Amino acid sequence: MSMISNLDLIRRVPLFSLLTPDQALTVAENVIKRRYRRGEVMVEQGHKSDELIILLTGRARVLTSDQRGREVILAVLKAGDYVGEMSMIDNEPHSATVRTELQSDALVLTRAFFERCLPGNASLAYAVMHGLVRRLRHANRQIESLALLDVYGRVAGALLNMSEVEDGIRLINRRVNRQDVAKIVGASREMVSRVMKDLEERGAIQTRENGTVVIRDHLLEV
Repeated sequence: MSMISNLDLIRRVPLFSLLTPDQALTVAENVIKRRYRRGEVMVEQGHKSDELIILLTGRARVLTSDQRGREVILAVLKAGDYVGEMSMIDNEPHSATVRTELQSDALVLTRAFFERCLPGNASLAYAVMHGLVRRLRHANRQIESLALLDVYGRVAGALLNMSEVEDGIRLINRRVNRQDVAKIVGASREMVSRVMKDLEERGAIQTRENGTVVIRDHLLEV
C-alpha cells in the first residue's frame, strides 16, 4: 500500500463522508491498514470477529454455503463497501463469508473503537444504517428475482448488476465467470451458458475478444 496518510484515506471513503474534520482525524488515528491476498477470507460465515473492514481497492464476493458445500453469491463488494458491521452491532456470528477476488487493501476499525465513537457520532451511525438498508433492499430484490423471474430474467438482472457505464457504454469490464453467475441466480452452469449464448445470438449482449461484455439496451426487455 502506498504511503498515503490515514486521514487522506479516510476522506476517500463514502462511509466517512459526513464526518467533521475532528471526527475524521479521530477515526484516522484509530484505523488500521491491511492488505488481503487474492482468495483470502475477510470474514467467515458462522464465526465472530471484532472488526469493521472498509475496502479501499480490489473486489470481494459475499457468499453463503450449505452443509453440502453448495455456494450462493449474495453480492460483490468494491472499493468503498464495507463488511462486518452487522456482527459489530449485534455480536452474532457472520451470516456470510467474504472472500477477496483480487488483492485488496482495506481499512479496519476495531469493535472497541466502533462502540466508543458510535454513540456520540450521529454521522457515522447514519452512514452505517444507510449501508444496512441498502443491503436489505438488495436482498429483497434477490428474493423477488428468485421467486418471480425465470432463468433468463435472473441472468439478465445479474449481468446488469455486474455492469457499469464507461464512456457511454454499459459493460462488464472483466471476464464473466459462468459458474459465478450460476451461484448468483440459482441455476446450473450449463443453463447459464445456454442463456448467455442465446442472449448473444439475440444481440442483447456482446462478448469482446478480451472477455469484457457489452450490455445492449434491449437486455432490459428480457
